[in-house]
Amino acid sequence: MESRNQTSVSEFLLLGLTEDLELHSLLFNLFLSIYLVTVFGNLLIILAVGSDSHLHTPMYFFLSNLSFTDICFSTTTIPKMLVNLKAQNQSITYAGCLTQVCFVLVFAALESCLLAAMAYDRYVAICHPLRYTVIMKPRLCGLLTLLSLFISIVDALIHSLMVLRLSFCTDPEIPYFFCEVIQVIKVACSDTLINNIFIYFVASILAGIPFFGIIFSYTQIVSSILKMPSVGGKYKAFSTCGSHLSVVFLFYGTAFGAYISAAFIHSSRKTAIVSMMYTMVTPMMNPFIYSLRNRDMKGSLRKIVL
Repeated sequence: MESRNQTSVSEFLLLGLTEDLELHSLLFNLFLSIYLVTVFGNLLIILAVGSDSHLHTPMYFFLSNLSFTDICFSTTTIPKMLVNLKAQNQSITYAGCLTQVCFVLVFAALESCLLAAMAYDRYVAICHPLRYTVIMKPRLCGLLTLLSLFISIVDALIHSLMVLRLSFCTDPEIPYFFCEVIQVIKVACSDTLINNIFIYFVASILAGIPFFGIIFSYTQIVSSILKMPSVGGKYKAFSTCGSHLSVVFLFYGTAFGAYISAAFIHSSRKTAIVSMMYTMVTPMMNPFIYSLRNRDMKGSLRKIVL
């Protein structure tokens, strides 16, 4: 009960990547470039899918939603960091921090669910090609997307409400450049056992189920591809999955790395760098991965640009 008597905190300090003021200008230009590339690249993907009737398929429907999610994910964290770097100010208000926590959770969970939906789409396309149009109807694609969004919002709201019950000491310092739920809980003065248990329990479900769904889908896909008699057919099937697999490895690899480093690495700078990978680098790389490895997407993007 002593934690209830702690001073009410009005702001948090985001320590970021470095305290060297001379590097702030360089970091500002770097992160601004990353943000502009992320937004511009993902907007091009959305425009390409929307403007080309040949891309009005379930695979590209999910891709456009993934691109929109990446834009929102980056917008949740990078603009505030740019403002702090420019103003040489590390603070973020209590309300702003909780808002960031909520939206980061929403878009991280949504990305995980969308990647699982895309894996299911590839599974149906390769393992049940004759029934593909019957199974992957626009109604099902829309329902999968709405269900993913609903689950993500409910998860984020529950986590945010559980953070609201915590008390914080004065001048809490977060080693990241944004408010991440685990790091926020770490600086709380009140008992956080329930919060920690709930975080890892829900994370194991919301990340585990989509991840194992992806593994199951690709196990069936590989099995079906190996049974194909034509080498050309095998190559075509593998090529339709290459971009998605690259994004899956990039997202889950960096996200798991961030959570593992937060639990076992005590260097705040190292954990901040790892967190930057899945919140900034992954959304920026997704458009390049899909545009460079996909002939239809390259053709559609060429029409828009030229």
